[in-house]
Amino acid sequence: MAATGGETSLTLDRGLTVLSLLARNADGLTAAELAEQLTIARAAVYRLLRTLEAHNLVARLGTRYILGFGVAELAGQLKPRLQATVLPILRRLSEQTNSTALLSVADGDQALILLTAEPPNSTMHLAMREGARHALTVGADGIAILAGRPDSDEDTEHVREARRRGYAVSVGSIQEGAIGVAAPIRVSDWSTASLGVVQLGLKLVDDRVPHLVTEAARTAATQLVGTASSEAVGR
Repeated sequence: MAATGGETSLTLDRGLTVLSLLARNADGLTAAELAEQLTIARAAVYRLLRTLEAHNLVARLGTRYILGFGVAELAGQLKPRLQATVLPILRRLSEQTNSTALLSVADGDQALILLTAEPPNSTMHLAMREGARHALTVGADGIAILAGRPDSDEDTEHVREARRRGYAVSVGSIQEGAIGVAAPIRVSDWSTASLGVVQLGLKLVDDRVPHLVTEAARTAATQLVGTASSEAVGR
């Protein structure tokens, strides 16, 4: 289970783990399969599923359970907040580096490009499509997300190196003839997003790019946490 350190809610942790497991299994899972992976009684799993189903976070197809429409609704509410908070940071980073800047989020075992910003004064730059996906293990943005999580035996050397440096670099892994640099957005010990740039070429023209990227990711994390705290106080 993902919960680490401090006082946590075991039931909530199990419910979130159920959602995470369903996100990684597009065909869904049965209650028995979930019970096996959670190592808890099937009766406890049914209680979790009924609660999640009541909030439209889980749906049932025969004996299998899948993510419900409520997850998409939550994601839809998240994007405007990310746009308001992160888009100005992306635009500034894009201008500073003369590169396409992007915000990527983890979606199961894939990286989803959620927001992009293109350099305003460049005639030659690489356009990245919002909504595009690729494996987390491919590309600087996905590797950076994995590097922002605790050590794992499944980590590749690229992930370990990115964790040591604080940022990831990839050359030609998503787009031939392009180099990417990305850093995890750390709002917890389990990163789910990264911020980075992609530019044409096989090496960085400006040595400041890794520093600018990591600073931008740090700023995004600080502002996202601050926005969440303000919203909680306002309720």
